[in-house]
Order: sequence, then C-alpha cells, then structure tokens
Amino acid sequence: MELQGQRVLVTGSTAGIGQEAAKLFARHGATVIVTGRDPDRGAHTVAAIQAEGGSAEFVAADLGYIDSVRQLAAHAGAVDVLVNNAGTHTAGATLEQDVETFDETFNVDVRAPFFLAAAVLPAMIERGQGGIINVSSMAGFQPVPYAALYSATKSFLTTFSMALREELRKSGVKVVTVCPGRLRADTEDAEAQKNRQKVPGGEQRHEVVVDETLKKLDAGGGLVIPGRINRLTVRGQRLMSLNAVPKIVARLSKS
Repeated sequence: MELQGQRVLVTGSTAGIGQEAAKLFARHGATVIVTGRDPDRGAHTVAAIQAEGGSAEFVAADLGYIDSVRQLAAHAGAVDVLVNNAGTHTAGATLEQDVETFDETFNVDVRAPFFLAAAVLPAMIERGQGGIINVSSMAGFQPVPYAALYSATKSFLTTFSMALREELRKSGVKVVTVCPGRLRADTEDAEAQKNRQKVPGGEQRHEVVVDETLKKLDAGGGLVIPGRINRLTVRGQRLMSLNAVPKIVARLSKS
C-alpha cells in the first residue's frame, strides 16, 4: 500500500487498534493525526512513530462533545483516510445505566463517527478518492444482554458504515467496516486473561486486525470480520432462532 504524502486521521489512537493503525499507516509513508483524550499517551504514540522514521502529530480531542468533533475535523482538514476507531464500552444491566453514561456512549460510538465522516467526505468525493475505516465490533451482530447499550451503538455503526459504502460506491471513496471480536487488552491480570479466552474466537491481536483491515481498504473496501471462528459465528447466528441468540450471548456476557 502506497500512502506517501497522504494525511490520515485516526481517532482513539493512543492505545489498542487505533495506535497500531496509526503506526502502520506511518510506516507506509502517511502523516498521521493521532487523537485521544490523554496528551501523555498521545505524545508517547507520536514518539513511537517518529522513532521509526514516521510523521505524526497529536491533537487532543474528547469526542463525547460535538464541539470537539467539529474542532478536530477543522484542524485535520482534507484527509485522505479517516479511521473512526474511538469508542467506549458500556457494560452492566440496562437499569444500572444513567443519563451521563448513555450520552457518552452514544456520542462517542455513534455521533462522532457519523459527523466526522460527514465532515471529511465532501473533499474526498471532489478528489474522487479517499478512504473511511469504521471500527465496529462483533457485538453489533447480536443483542448483548448486560452490554445492551454498547451492542446497540455498534449495530448502528455497522449498518451505517455498510450503507455508506453503497452510497459511495461510484465516488472513488472506499469504506471499510471492521468488526473484531474480543481484543487483547493492553494490560490485565491473570484472571481477566483467563475469562477473556473463554469467549468464542479467543483473543485477537491488534496487529492482525489492522493488517486485515488495511488489506480490505487496498482491495476496495467492504466488511472485515477478523478470525475464522468469528466469521463462522456470524454465519451460524443466521441459522438460529432470533429469540435464541440473546439467551446464548447472555451466558457469556453476564460475567
């Protein structure tokens, strides 16, 4: 993939998939705009990219606020690729969620990627080229009891992203929807590690997910479900009763 001289905006890029994506884009010659809430972690990511000879800058952004979304879009300007990776995971029974939790989850997981895409698309369409990567989740393919708010927002992001690809099919702008399963955490204790590995499909390494995603972008866009077991799980759900799926998922998600 040749990205020399291109500008790439990656939200939530101070850790995890976002950080790995920022590093990989930089290795391919792009100038990366690293974003997140924590300046120290942002500086660490930029330093890691620069240590490899890449180009990057950090822009602090809290995407839970629409003004911050607008300011980020204005600062980034005409980017060649947008990676909507920032997200917040909300777990717990629905009745335990308050207004503040709902607003933050909705604003970061739904509103921010929608309006960032809307901000950068006109220039991409005018140039007849560009790319948008929306990082969703396997949780978007099924209702997840005890993480109902999270799975609902990821369902939105998946359907929005796939619909957007069809709208832009003739524009030259490529859209990738990536739905990873359980991701390897940056730091966690042994018991948490054991519980995470019980999830079907096991843990997925960030670099593997990012590599598959960039290959799909290079190939013209589309849906990416990293991991053979995850792909089989999505296909298998389509053969099951719609009422059975949340019952099965509840057994895994309640803990």
